[in-house]
Amino acid sequence: MALSATLHNFTVHLADVDRGVYQELELRVARHPSETAEFMLTRLLAYCLEYEEGITFSDGGVSATDEPAVLVRDLTGRLTAWIEVGAPDAERVHRGSKMAERVAIYTHRDPVKVLAQLTGKRIHRAEAIRLYSFDRGFIDAGVAAIERRNTITVSITERLLYLDLNGTDLSTPVAEHRLA
Repeated sequence: MALSATLHNFTVHLADVDRGVYQELELRVARHPSETAEFMLTRLLAYCLEYEEGITFSDGGVSATDEPAVLVRDLTGRLTAWIEVGAPDAERVHRGSKMAERVAIYTHRDPVKVLAQLTGKRIHRAEAIRLYSFDRGFIDAGVAAIERRNTITVSITERLLYLDLNGTDLSTPVAEHRLA
């Protein structure tokens, strides 16, 4: 019998001072059995940091082969942002860059290793793609605080991320790296 996804509910209070985005979100995040808690938290943070009208998690979750973890579509349905999580291969990033105006990667892994696997590979508009990373201790502490029902406050100011996850206060710089 196949394992089913675990559903996590997040009440999110988002205050992205850098972009002037202030939202209250109710998110249901399905964690696939093959998805790590670190990946799920990074996926949730990518959603919050990229939040805009038309953003959504991919329908297939981590098992989607033709969509990123998070994507943005405009009102016509056109794909405008392709947002990968983790350590995507160069072919996925290349395909996403050809399909969307903007591509971003958010990783909970060592950014040096993620960049190394992408460097020198054929990636459309690689110079425009950004990789964002968080301190490893921040992700580990965040994962330890996740429950099935969560209240989370996400505040971003000057690329510093402040997180209150079920009463656990955490912070990290959001480091930006260039692919090319």
